Amino acid sequence: MFLTKVKSEGIAHISYILGDGDRAAVIDPRRDVHTYLEIAAKRGARITHIFETHRNEDYVIGSKDLAEHTGAEIHHGSALDFKYGSPVSEGDTFDFGDIRLSVLETAGHTFESISLVMTDKNYGDNPVGVFTGDALFVGDVGRTDFFPDRAREVAGLLYDSLFGKLLPLGDQTILYPAHGAGSVCGDSMASREFSTLGLERKNNPALQKTDRKDFINYKIAEKHYTPPYFKRMENYNLEGAPPLAEMPRPVPFNPDDVENAVESGAVLVDLRSPEAFAGAFIPGSLAIPIDMLPAYIGYLVDYNRDLILIPETREQVRTAVRYLIRLGYDRIPGYLEGGVHAWEVSGRRYDRIGTLHAKDLETRLKDDSASFTLLDVRKITEYESARLEGATHIFLGELKSRIDELDKDKPVVTFCGSGARAVIAASILKKHGFRQVEDNLGSMAACSSIGCHIQKG
Repeated sequence: MFLTKVKSEGIAHISYILGDGDRAAVIDPRRDVHTYLEIAAKRGARITHIFETHRNEDYVIGSKDLAEHTGAEIHHGSALDFKYGSPVSEGDTFDFGDIRLSVLETAGHTFESISLVMTDKNYGDNPVGVFTGDALFVGDVGRTDFFPDRAREVAGLLYDSLFGKLLPLGDQTILYPAHGAGSVCGDSMASREFSTLGLERKNNPALQKTDRKDFINYKIAEKHYTPPYFKRMENYNLEGAPPLAEMPRPVPFNPDDVENAVESGAVLVDLRSPEAFAGAFIPGSLAIPIDMLPAYIGYLVDYNRDLILIPETREQVRTAVRYLIRLGYDRIPGYLEGGVHAWEVSGRRYDRIGTLHAKDLETRLKDDSASFTLLDVRKITEYESARLEGATHIFLGELKSRIDELDKDKPVVTFCGSGARAVIAASILKKHGFRQVEDNLGSMAACSSIGCHIQKG
């Protein structure tokens, strides 16, 4: 008997493969499915069933690809008309040796959401664990804002699923959610990825709202962002994503190749650190540090453009490809071999971003004669919790569409939690013709360290 967690960094997605004897199941597989095949092979098991806890919004599900490799059946909730696979309903059971998975319909995050209750047939009917998809996380519960015209209804459905179906499974039940901290599917997930229903009952802030009306009001008051790429993911995961025959293999480009690609409409995505990008970058390129790529590429780049990567190392290229294909970005023809240094020695022009120390920012804020825009690009919840006086707030994901709200003739200092999102914002401003741009490296973390005056609440 085995159960293996497969985590996809960047989108903080968690999938699972479990089985007993020669049969195994996969729950919410990612698009690059080779890892499940390898795990099953090592266990001497055949993947016979694939379960989707709901139509995912934040990544491309790998069910069809995995089914093509294995012949496994695909199952998902019956409340949505998927164009592939078979629907399941509450009470349906599936056996994998001594493991039994039972379906619970746990609507709320989406109408077709299901959870899978795991029991060990050797030890009776008491649940050992439950795979909750996006209904319940460690430290949080699922978003309910995808149906704004039915907001109270869906929040009420989630309450009923949590308090009427999941928590009654018993405090001993191990929680297996579909996401961890950093996911766009929740704001308050714990960095710890292991818990039980008993611990969540006692400690999860959302589960302290035991009154149904209070819970609904709590969920309605939440503030979430919906990246534009969600719509594409929803369509992919309803119709079945295009098969991924093999991973894209970007080839080395020289500076001439890069220039030609840009002239044909390609987007240059610079994966380097904020400090490296600030020092020298190719004009017109978009800074997205590698660990920020999954969270923000979907806000900033259309699917109909080729992506040319500007890395520091070849390993960054491999990592970026994994991140991108999970979000449905398959057009990655090349990367700049030798990085920005190759561009520099070719004699081509490069640009820079000014940087501003937190102490110098504090001094500038106190100077009444200083005329500049302090642009805070963090999430609204971060901004409302703690901010610098006089800052202008525009969430990074909305900056492209709201850029006309900023004065191009005034210097702009970009600001976030640590400087990483700030450099993305600075590169966007540069692409849109802003000439006086600085990145406050360290941003709120640095300001907190040196004791800047920070407005709370």
